[in-house]
Parts: sequence; C-alpha cells; structure tokens
Amino acid sequence: MDIALQINGTTEHLDIAPGVTLLDALREHLGITGPKKGCDRGQCGACTVHIGGRTALSCLTLAATVRDPVTTVEGLSTSDGLHPVQQAFADQDALQCGFCTPGQIMSAVAAAAQGIDDPDEVREFMSGNLCRCSAYPNIVAAVRRAGAEERRTDATV
Repeated sequence: MDIALQINGTTEHLDIAPGVTLLDALREHLGITGPKKGCDRGQCGACTVHIGGRTALSCLTLAATVRDPVTTVEGLSTSDGLHPVQQAFADQDALQCGFCTPGQIMSAVAAAAQGIDDPDEVREFMSGNLCRCSAYPNIVAAVRRAGAEERRTDATV
C-alpha cells in the first residue's frame, strides 16, 4: 500500500505491506535508526517516538495507521544545537551503552513538557523505558534539569 508519513518535518512516501510497523518503516525503509528495536513487544520503550506530540511505541504502531506528524530523536535537535533534553542527558551522563537513550529522551521530552519534576513522578513517568545499564539516577536528574530549563525559558518569554 502507498502511504505518506510526515517524519521530522519531511513528508515521506512509502510502498509497504499493511502489517509493517512504524518502527520497521522508519528503520528499514527510511534509514532512520534512532528508534531501536529492543523487545519488539512494547515493553522496553527503546522504540519510543512522538506521534502528534504524544509518546508512542513505534513497534506496536502500524505505519499505515499514522496520520499525525512523527518525531524521532533525530528530529529534536536544530541547527542551533541539541534539544535541551538531549543536552541534559549529555550533561548529566544519563547514558551508558546508548541503546535505550533515544527512547528515554523521547519520553523525557514529554515528561519535561508536562512539568513533571518530583523524582518519584519522573521515575513513574519514565517506567516504560528500560535501561539495562541502570543509568536511572542520572536519567531522573536529566529529566529534572531539562524540565527546570524549560520552565526558565518559558518564564523569560
């Protein structure tokens, strides 16, 4: 089937089978490798993307059903530099092997945008993203820092 997906601000046209997941469309058909195929069951969060501004597990989403714009970790940075959450992850050393990092960052962007700041609330919000290296304390610190930075930016606008 012929579909059009808006990915990171660009419209992409694909000819795919109806059962192709968004994750496979991104990785195998478009060469977008940020979202990772971890469990392929929606349990690890490594494939997290934003669809229409909301987090979604791309391994459980059929590409043909996507109507809203999709943002992957590659679509967060701008010509001016990294997204504040990406920068916070680097500054807080919130990654080790990096496999889960794109999905963690996509969820963290949503957490920061929602103003989630309490460490327990951050952990709960991020609980769908697993890290085999156990960088959790640094991930929580990165989410809190990015949220604080976002609130400072909003206050000065």
